[in-house]
Parts: sequence; structure tokens; C-alpha cells
Amino acid sequence: MPAYRFEAVDAAGTTRTGVLDGDTARAVRAQLRAQALVPLAVSPVEAAAGPAGSGRWRRPVFGGVALAVWTRQLAGLVAAGLPLERALTALADEAEDARQRDLVAQLRAEVNAGHPFAQALATAPREFDEIYRAVVAAGEQGGALGAVLERLATDLEERLALRSRLVGAALYPAIVSGIALLIVVFLLTYVVPQVAGVFAGSRQALPLLTVAMLGFSAFVRSWGWLLALGLGGAGVAFVLLRRQEAFRERSDAAWLRLPLLGRLVRGYNAARFAGTLAMLAGAGVPILKALQAAAETLGNRAMRADALQALAQVREGAPLAAALAARRRFPALLPMFARLGEQTGQLPQMLGRAAAQLAAEVQRRAMALATVLEPLLIVGMGVVVMLIVLAVLLPIIQLNAWVR
Repeated sequence: MPAYRFEAVDAAGTTRTGVLDGDTARAVRAQLRAQALVPLAVSPVEAAAGPAGSGRWRRPVFGGVALAVWTRQLAGLVAAGLPLERALTALADEAEDARQRDLVAQLRAEVNAGHPFAQALATAPREFDEIYRAVVAAGEQGGALGAVLERLATDLEERLALRSRLVGAALYPAIVSGIALLIVVFLLTYVVPQVAGVFAGSRQALPLLTVAMLGFSAFVRSWGWLLALGLGGAGVAFVLLRRQEAFRERSDAAWLRLPLLGRLVRGYNAARFAGTLAMLAGAGVPILKALQAAAETLGNRAMRADALQALAQVREGAPLAAALAARRRFPALLPMFARLGEQTGQLPQMLGRAAAQLAAEVQRRAMALATVLEPLLIVGMGVVVMLIVLAVLLPIIQLNAWVR
């Protein structure tokens, strides 16, 4: 039964809006009149808001935090014994955002029509990815939708928490670097040329540092725009090249070989892979399908290729631990816990522990790197500014000595 968004007026003249289910718009108008409301406008939810996945540049209805909160709310309602249709109705009524309310009403209409909840979620693939739908489908088949939704909400929250910690660790060095760059550009393009104007008529030989700084300043003022344009063009070309799968896999493999960042990228992707695999396997998803879905979550294409190769080995009958151990890009901790899980029959629990340890290690390394990087950036900025100041002061000192 499709959902319709309505606007109506009650007997007191107050305008009311909302969403109702009905076979046709005429049936919805009849429902409104039965409630002593005068319908002003009735339109299908799909026509008004469009499917959540339509439009490449459409802003998602659910952000990362909003999706985790919504999933937690739905899990609580379902776990409390509320039927899924009533739980969706309650969430639609409580939604503050109109697009979110329309999306939930669309899901409720699909459920009312007799479709499984996972199939209803498939109507909005941009909001609910394949992993989300696979976990929900496993929960529906196993009759434990509430518990599975709780686990899914926890996984979303943990993933967001790890990402926010990594962003927080990189934010301060990025700000310091940006400010340092602005200061240096200002000094080179404004302060140093003023010094050149002061000493232009002087026959006194300028210090080597001042000559070098004046030359570099002249280069920045004359060709800085071209340099910036070249760097921007190189960045655009790199982004376009990364759309080619082969180039992106090679560039991602190069990232993994970097001394410090490589270990962070590998640990972050391994933690996400292990966490997703643990959640899917714990929900009852077959291991081959779980491996396929977990591999798709890997942002690093080189590690995704390794995961797909491990999937091929498992499909041929190889143990999961052996297949992962053969892929050198995955940390050794992951196949070790996978082997323990296979030996004890507790693969989801062991994979979950591996994900937790890998995430903690990534967070620790990121914080340690940020702690070391912050003073290094400050010292580096101080050295650069000091050289510029010395280049300005040395001719003045030399001139004073010459006058004496």
C-alpha cells in the first residue's frame, strides 16, 4: 500500500500535515474527511521526495550519526515487542525532518504491502547499503530482528567513533599546516618585497640568505599562480586517474607501503573488514556471502583484491584463516584470531575481538603520530619564519655596522 503525504485543515482552521497509507489519493482524502479534516493537497511520497537513492548528487536522508540513532531507536521498539509496522509508524511520526519522515513512511508502506523489511530497505539503496540489508535479512530469517538491529546499531556507532577519533587526530596538524602556509606566503609576497624596495638603491652587497629569499619571493610572486594551477591540475588528474580500477589499485597498494601512514591504512581497513565479517557471521549470513559483503566495505582497492582472492580460496574449500594468512596485506592478528575462531567454533566472537584490537591499535598509532607531528610542525614553521626574519634583519644589521 503506497504512502501519501497530505496537507489538510481542521475545523479550527489549523493546517495539519503528515503521511497516510492508502490505495489511491482518493482513498487518502476519504480518510482525511472521516477525521473531520479538509484535504488541501495529497501527493505520493515517491513523487514528492523521490526515492532516497535517486539522483547522484542528492543529499542523503540519513547521515552516519542519524542512521545509527535511527537504527538504535528501531531496534529498541522491535525488541520491546512492538510490531515492525507500528515501530515504523512511531518513527515516522517522531521524525523532525520531512525527507526522513517520507522515507520511513515509504518503508512502512512496503512492509504493509507484505514485503520483507530487507526488501523494503532495498528501495532506498543509497541510505541502506548491501551490508545493512544483508544483516536485516538474516535477522528476519532467524526471527531475531531486534537483536540483530541492536548489533547493527552498535557496529555503526563504533565505526563512527573510530572515524571521528582519526579525524580528530589529524585535524590539529592540518590546521597548523594551513596556517603556516598562509603565514609563509604572506611574508614572501608582501614583507620580503618591502625589504627589497628599501635596499634597492643600496650599493652594499646583501647577505646570501637575503639574496636567496628575495629570489624565492620574486619566483613566488611571478610564477606562484602557475605553480598553484599546476598543483591543482595534477590533483584533478590524479582524481580522474583513480576512477580507473587498475590505477586505483596500484595507488592504494603504494599507500600501504608508506612507513607510517601505510600501517594506519592497513589497520583501519582490516578492523572494518573484521568487524563487518563478525557482524554478518554472527547474524547468520553464510560465510561466502559475508566475505563478499565485507570485502566491498574495504576502501583500499589493493586490500579489497586480497579479500576477494581469499574469498575464492574459501569457496574452493580452504579455511578462512589460511586464506587470510596467504594475503600479506592483512595484519597477522586477523588470521590468528580467525584460526582460533575456526578451532573453537566461535568465529564471529573471535573476529569481533580482532576488530576491536585492530581498531584500538589504529587509534593508538594515530594519536602517537599526531602527538609527534604537532611539535614537529610547530618547530618547522618556526624555522621557516625565523629564516625569513633573518633574511630581513641581516641587511639592517649589516647597514648599521657599515654606518658605524
